[in-house]
Amino acid sequence: MKKSVLAFFCFVSFFSFAQDFDEDETYIDTNYLEDQFYAGLAYNGILNRPDGVIQRNLSYNLQLGFIKDIPVNEKRNFGFALGVGYATNSYYTNIQATSNENGITYDIPTVSFDRSKLGTHAIEFPIEIRWRTSNAIDYKFWRIYAGGKINYNFARTSKFVNENGSDSFTNDDIRQWNYGLMLNFGYNTFNIHLYYELNPILKDGVSFNSQENNMNVFRVGLIFYIL
Repeated sequence: MKKSVLAFFCFVSFFSFAQDFDEDETYIDTNYLEDQFYAGLAYNGILNRPDGVIQRNLSYNLQLGFIKDIPVNEKRNFGFALGVGYATNSYYTNIQATSNENGITYDIPTVSFDRSKLGTHAIEFPIEIRWRTSNAIDYKFWRIYAGGKINYNFARTSKFVNENGSDSFTNDDIRQWNYGLMLNFGYNTFNIHLYYELNPILKDGVSFNSQENNMNVFRVGLIFYIL
């Protein structure tokens, strides 16, 4: 986790420097585009948890990708954007997932443990409606970008760690496709990222203590738009 966060901030710092360098250029491009690369770091809040389930440790999201800016007016401050990127998500709770010959079961462990995680690696497809106060020579501006995102989870795992070691396996109960609504807003480099997932993390029919497990995600964090 520490290495991932360090690499993320190195990525943001490098491209922020490149953007500041571009501000010193004298050439004015009246057909300019904005914010075509993004990177984000956020906290995954788990909603609709079954009775007895609590969130533990730090559930996090890391995302980065390319999004095509498509202005539709002459001032180029309103438009759309379509993109593709990569994201990794971790969801830590007190639920232990166990894979056996009868499938996957979910229980609260009776022994102490370090962490229990559902994790995904995904290709994501963001779609945005964009409004901003930019112009051809001002690179510091307000922005409000609203839209949605579809995630294809190409890797889905459960991991349980206690003093005796760790157990991890591919968890097919995690949905392969997730989708939700997002809102990104702020000024200059640092912006707030909000995301609400519209379908649960786990597939329909997955239960915990005879309760349907409909946990979904509300995400809050920072997103950086570059170049």
